[in-house]
Amino acid sequence: MAATASIRPFSPEEAREIVDHLQHPAVFLNMARGWPVMRWTAEHLSGCLGGRLIRFRLGRKEATNAPLFETQCSYIEATVAQFLRWTRRQTDVGPFAQYPYTEYWAYADYKYITVLFDDKPSMFEDVKWSEFGFEGRNGEESTLWIGTEGANTPCHLDTYGCNLVLQVQGRKRWHLFPPGDTAKLYPTRIPYEESSVFSQVDVLHPDRSKFPGFQGARAHAVTLEPGQVLYVPRHWWHYVESIDAITVSVNSWIELEVDDAARVSEAVTKTVVCALKSAQSEDNTDTWLNPTEEEKPSHSKNMQYLNLAVMASAQRKRDRKASQDPRDTQPVKRDSCGQIKQRVPGAFSVPFGQHLLPVRCQEEEPRKTISSQDCSGGAGGKHTHGADLTRYSSCDCVTPDHGTSVQQAEPNQGSGPSPITTNDLLDCLVHPDIISRVTELLLERHRGGHLYSPPAVDGTPSM
Repeated sequence: MAATASIRPFSPEEAREIVDHLQHPAVFLNMARGWPVMRWTAEHLSGCLGGRLIRFRLGRKEATNAPLFETQCSYIEATVAQFLRWTRRQTDVGPFAQYPYTEYWAYADYKYITVLFDDKPSMFEDVKWSEFGFEGRNGEESTLWIGTEGANTPCHLDTYGCNLVLQVQGRKRWHLFPPGDTAKLYPTRIPYEESSVFSQVDVLHPDRSKFPGFQGARAHAVTLEPGQVLYVPRHWWHYVESIDAITVSVNSWIELEVDDAARVSEAVTKTVVCALKSAQSEDNTDTWLNPTEEEKPSHSKNMQYLNLAVMASAQRKRDRKASQDPRDTQPVKRDSCGQIKQRVPGAFSVPFGQHLLPVRCQEEEPRKTISSQDCSGGAGGKHTHGADLTRYSSCDCVTPDHGTSVQQAEPNQGSGPSPITTNDLLDCLVHPDIISRVTELLLERHRGGHLYSPPAVDGTPSM
């Protein structure tokens, strides 16, 4: 163990401090050397899972100008062995037989390791997130992703926390956009998922006439290779696609700080979306609940959750106020356990270098080539680390399709205005700015504050 630990470029304490200070995506190299999880190829997992059925999501290998949301995919239950035979064009592929390999990609995504290997808990220890400074965290709090070339997740942001992603087999291409570009990504909550906000834009093949603002989005891209760990900060948009025949990755979602306002905002959003989409109407016939959501909760249950979130937020605010030194005018920062973080004098400088690479925009930094010996390899991957990693760390600030200049398309002059649908109304009602203001008003109401002073007859604010 001591020999393995000695090759880590950062100690757990150093890695945690880096994560706590990173504001942009970055790639850790050599941190996963010696982790048993690096043996988790699709073939190895097939042996571990045996005949256990898992759900695969399938989509067509075709370019469109619209995202392929998870509500629009096909789903089957199959074994990993059948999945592997299907990718090799063999027989006895079970339900995969309905989907020609040349026409479809497949993805076993969002698979909780604690559920997959509930009969093999020792496998949880193969994943060592504790070496990033998250004490006690292992594979039990992680998800497993197994896909073919072309498998992807639509562009979205996670409403809570950040992500650490370890690539085990094959390569994945990540397209990331900063939180400040949210309006340019045209966010939507349909399909609805509590922890995700989706983009209406197909970021690889955008419909520029429908989403003209997207041409100003700052696309960051990086190809993640075996043994590398990508850090995705909170609220960074990301679209992920597999670019090798078979890919395997492990993802750990981490909430660095308890964000009560975010929980209240999500409770408000969930209540509004479920209430309107549960109403019967001619335009309310779409599949709106993402398959990752287990059930459609009732309105009373959503209201109960909303009240609990509001009360918890108010109580935590009172606790923080009581624990804060009245002489301290700086806001109190807390960790995920609610403990006050001690401020250290002096600014922390993130140690970028051969073991930690920022995912930069092309205009910020010239393209470089990093020696492949600086990266750790994993089973089953293509070892083109340095030649590939920063080559893709670019920002196509005009559009993500190779930086070509695009003129904004003129709207269709021949067609009249489309009728407003329930989804149009929802996109406005649950706009981040609207939800943020509603959250403020609810918290004010709970504290007994004044919500709104209506104007007087002459138009001046009333007192």
